[in-house]
Parts: sequence; C-alpha cells; structure tokens
Amino acid sequence: MFQLRGLSLFSNVGVAEAYFEDIGVKVPVANELIEKRAAFYKEVYPETKMIVGDITKEEIRDEIVKVAIKEKVNLIIATPPCQGMSVAGNRDPDDIRNQLISYAIDVIHRIKPDFVFLENVPRQLKTKININGESIGIPDYIKRELEEGYTFNPETLAKAKDFGVPQLRERNIYLLVKKELGIVWGFPEKQEEVTLEKAIGGLPSLDPILREGMQLTLEKFPEFEIKKENAMKISKWHRPPTHPWRQVEWMMHTPTGKSAIFNEVYYPCKKDGTPIKAHHNHYRRMNWDKPSRTITMFNGFLSTLATAHPGREFQFDGFTLFSDARVLSIYELLTVMSIPETWSIPEWADDSFLRSVIGEGIPSKMARDIMLNLITRLNEKRVTCN
Repeated sequence: MFQLRGLSLFSNVGVAEAYFEDIGVKVPVANELIEKRAAFYKEVYPETKMIVGDITKEEIRDEIVKVAIKEKVNLIIATPPCQGMSVAGNRDPDDIRNQLISYAIDVIHRIKPDFVFLENVPRQLKTKININGESIGIPDYIKRELEEGYTFNPETLAKAKDFGVPQLRERNIYLLVKKELGIVWGFPEKQEEVTLEKAIGGLPSLDPILREGMQLTLEKFPEFEIKKENAMKISKWHRPPTHPWRQVEWMMHTPTGKSAIFNEVYYPCKKDGTPIKAHHNHYRRMNWDKPSRTITMFNGFLSTLATAHPGREFQFDGFTLFSDARVLSIYELLTVMSIPETWSIPEWADDSFLRSVIGEGIPSKMARDIMLNLITRLNEKRVTCN
C-alpha cells in the first residue's frame, strides 16, 4: 500500500494542506521564508519538519533536499509567491519573486519525486524570467526542465468554483507524474457551483467597528452589540472588522453587486468632495447569487478589489440602505476558502495576519480534491510509489 508523502515549498501557513491528513496524505517536510508563518504552520502541523529560511540560499536547499530524501518524500507541492504576476499585485516582470520557480525546479531535480504540484496565478503563462542571461517564458522553462521525465496534465487552468468552493479564484496548476508510472494526473470533474447565499447567507449580520471609536459606532449602529453577540455564538472568528465611517457610509448606500463609485450621492471622495479615481471593482459589494470574487491578501480593505459583503436591503427613515457595510469576517473568509472549522488557528494570530495568509492560500477543498483525484488514479493502476 503506497502513501503520498509531501514536501511543501513556499508553504505559507498550510492552507492547502488543511484536509490532507483526512485523506491519508502526509507532509513530513515544509519550507517557509517568513518566521511568523512558519511558527503558525508548526502549531497547526506539529509532526511536520519545518525548515525556516530562504530557498534561494544553497545551504537551505541542501537541508530541504537532505530531510526530504530521509523522509522518503514522493510528492512536491510548490506555490511560489505570485505578487509579481498577479492582477492584484504589481505585475512587475522583473520582480525577483518571479524567479523563485527556478529554485523549486532545482529541488525537484535533486529529489526526483514521483509527483509534482506547481501552482500559481494564470498570468504565469505569460510571464518571462531570466535564466542564466536567457529570457524565457515560465511555462516553457518548466516544460524544458521537466517534460523529459514527467507527464504533464493537459489542462492547467482551474477555477476554485468548479471544485464546490464558493469563490471564483482561477489558478494555473501543473500536475506532473513520472512517465514510468504510466498515469496522467488531471483535475476531477466539475462540481456544482456554490453561491455566497448558500455558503454564508445564513450567518448573522454584522455591523463594522468604526475607526473613529466605539461611541460613534454605537451611535450609528444601535444594534451593534446584539449583532456581535449573535455572531460570536457561531464562531469567535465571526467578529466585526474595522473601517472608517466615510467608507462605511458609502457602502451603506451601495446595492448588492454594485460599486460605490457609481453612487450619485454617497460615492468615494476626498474630504473636499473630489471623487476618488478608482477601478470599477473597488468599493464593490459581492453578489449573493454567485461565488465570491478571488480572495486576495488585501481582503481587509473596502477600497480594494470586490471585498465588500453583499449586504441586505432595509429601510431607514424612508431611505433604502444596505446592511453589513464591511468586508467579510474572518469566519466568512475561512468559509469561502473552504478551510475546515477544525483547523486549529493559533491564539496569537491577529486579524491582519490571518487575512494576509488566508488570501495567499490555495482553497483547502480545491487542493484536497486534486489530491484525491491522484489517489483514485493510483488505485486504478495499482501503482507502487517509490
């Protein structure tokens, strides 16, 4: 009986691995650059050997390879940072983070695992990097380095919503299997789309905490404490985020699925009334009848790409307003990222940190289902892994 034993590179806090133990996938080794993220990972996955350090340094790669071989790793999961390529990032072709794939490839060459999972944003397909003075597209580089020994999946673009995850999130994922094993690792069949209404529509409403202080918060939202108490009965992570009153007021006048920049009166503006120049997806509420937009590391700000709760219409003093003038709560983020409720978040992790690391993760159910599809293929072929 074989067992998948993984090495997680650029592991973040292990969002992708949240269901692995449930399906029999072990991750005995992981590598993360940022110490705080590594500490989080170690608390959640205490049996994993976490190697903290910069993968671009040869001594760190040497240690990763040594430990991985000792632990009989036969699967490598590599998810290099995407900020240099992402639409939500700076899209700088010279961003040094774009080069990190080359260090992952070096580790793959040295360990020679049976299976490889390489994930990044779709823009990776159009991004070039510099290898020994040669400018080459990342897809061409990956295939040049690995196609001799590995079979690639024919389709590489996948959307989280097709995995029953209530989020649109599109990713480019290479799934590689050693040619000698004689199987192709692809994506599972598409699942039914899960809307935000189905995912979080039944959760208690929340008013935001106003940055100007609790006195103004209670003045503007007399039911704030009652709503907060009801929400906390669901989870301690379903708690109010904090926003400035000006932004909250704009969003209270913004209908579900719309952006505040199109409001006739309560639109984003400077203190002197000058309209703020913004993208049509900034200050935008999500739709109840669709999955959420892609969750990014900036999910705590109303001013960024489509982060606002859908809200519910209500009447006040003859005006039509919309509730939940805020971003998603941490609990709602966990839900739309399909992270299980049993995931043991360390008590010391604050909201800002959690929002950042959650926004950079692979939806847990998406990663689980891709792994389950590999396990199914292996069972069908009765393959014995090295």
